[in-house]
Amino acid sequence: MGRRYFGTDGIRGTVGQAPITPDFVLRLGHAVGRVLRRANQRPTVVIGKDTRISGYMIESALEAGFASAGVDTLLSGPIPTPAVAYLTRALRLDLGVVISASHNPYPDNGIKFFSAAGEKLPDEWESAVEAALGESAQWVDAASLGKARRIDDARGRYIEFCKATVRHDLSLRGLKLVVDAAHGAAYHVAPDVFHELGADIVSIGCEPDGMNINDGFGATAPQALVRAVAEHRADYGVALDGDADRLQIVDREGRLYNGDELLYVMVIDRLAKGQKVDGVVGTLMTNMAVELALRARDVPMVRAKVGDRYVLEELSARGWLLGGEGSGHLLALDKHTTGDGIISALQVLQAVKSSGRTLARMLADVTLFPQTLINVRLGADADWKSNRMLAAEQEAVQRELADCGRVLIRASGTEPLLRVMVEASDAELARRCAERLARAVRT
Repeated sequence: MGRRYFGTDGIRGTVGQAPITPDFVLRLGHAVGRVLRRANQRPTVVIGKDTRISGYMIESALEAGFASAGVDTLLSGPIPTPAVAYLTRALRLDLGVVISASHNPYPDNGIKFFSAAGEKLPDEWESAVEAALGESAQWVDAASLGKARRIDDARGRYIEFCKATVRHDLSLRGLKLVVDAAHGAAYHVAPDVFHELGADIVSIGCEPDGMNINDGFGATAPQALVRAVAEHRADYGVALDGDADRLQIVDREGRLYNGDELLYVMVIDRLAKGQKVDGVVGTLMTNMAVELALRARDVPMVRAKVGDRYVLEELSARGWLLGGEGSGHLLALDKHTTGDGIISALQVLQAVKSSGRTLARMLADVTLFPQTLINVRLGADADWKSNRMLAAEQEAVQRELADCGRVLIRASGTEPLLRVMVEASDAELARRCAERLARAVRT
């Protein structure tokens, strides 16, 4: 059975429009509960959420759906997505549920799930839930209804977990940090984590009102962080997105470091400590300069499809630990089972403290390649994969780029567009080659 509701990261949409409506969410909770009860007659789940006003409505509907299927529920309140993954595993629960639309604006919301091990669930589980959604409800009797209660110490548990992912003797004393939580789920968590490790903290984006999540703050709007770091003369700024699984860092010079660069820093920190790094997983969009820098250190890199879910799948298949995306989704599987913006930031800051060097100096041998991206609109019946002229031009361009660049051509998943990207050590060469390929598509 194909997936009707689940996308690459759970179920997401605009609140008040299908499927993000209270009646569907109640049905979803009931269907998930029925699937869970196939393995455990009295399952318990934890529900966390970000700071969107719609989270109250969705939480209530989910809780009712779970109760109607005989599933007990723990409610954590606003808490980062990776905190739900941690709590699910630490409390030996059957499922973790997150109400969040991550970096999207507040009118959107979504629901995603973690397994008992704190990991993303496979397609087969999602298909089973969709099948259950198509069946008639089977309400339990009154004596079997699920119960709900709040977890009072969820925030404190997660703060301690984050701190435990770095060396016990790590101190951030002497560092002044600006922490931007995007008015999202980490607003009452992230500043305390860095403060308790000794840093001098300035908080921005930590005043949620239900409708300002990701609005001009956070990892997807880093200029607020750049300005605050300059204004407060801070050493670094750390920006998270609405559910705190994505990270951007800026230094006192105003330089913004993306996920590709931060992943490289995590790798070289481990190498400097004598730890073996078997390999790294990036994505189709990972900058080639990082790949070449890793290769120079005898660390192989493979590319997964865009999306942290696919990075995680590739890491798990290979038994590797480190991976991520340029957007700031970073994975260190020996620290957590999922991407975590706070933990990734701690790994980077630990590297800075251990090396005694700034981020800029640690990345001195990595200069990101310029990229040119051209979107070419496709006709309704266009078959770009059979375009012989494009194939010939792509082969010619790749020969010209040799080991100093690469070509990526892929169809948009949401629009009738072909995305033509050329990356090269020379910006003019990248632009010229991308235009050649775009012309071939249009011919």
